[in-house]
Amino acid sequence: MNLRLLQSQVKRWAAVNFGGVHGSGYRPLLGALEELGELAHAHLKEEQGIRSNEDHHADKIDAVGDIVIYLADYCEGQGISLADAVATTWKQVQQLDWRSDPISGGKTEGAQPKTKCLPRRPDSRGNP
Repeated sequence: MNLRLLQSQVKRWAAVNFGGVHGSGYRPLLGALEELGELAHAHLKEEQGIRSNEDHHADKIDAVGDIVIYLADYCEGQGISLADAVATTWKQVQQLDWRSDPISGGKTEGAQPKTKCLPRRPDSRGNP
């Protein structure tokens, strides 16, 4: 799915369902955070091998989809293009090489990222 189209569709849907105020503030952000918790919960239960009566994989898929939809709604209310944010950040992140340079990820000395959306630092084995 095209992120620009998604954001436009979410805008229209939120206007109909929430009177246009839903995406203007923090509520979509809180929704995304709640769904992130649900994603972590499903992942943890699957990893622990418990609650086998639940479909953890389906729960993870649902949570990821909900997170993206909430973020599209949040971005719309904040005047952010979700597609541009993802494209810009990905362009920066894909230039990093944590395996060959686990200290800086291949960034030059003193270079500051334009966004704060960077992958986590590698662990002691050099895994990102």
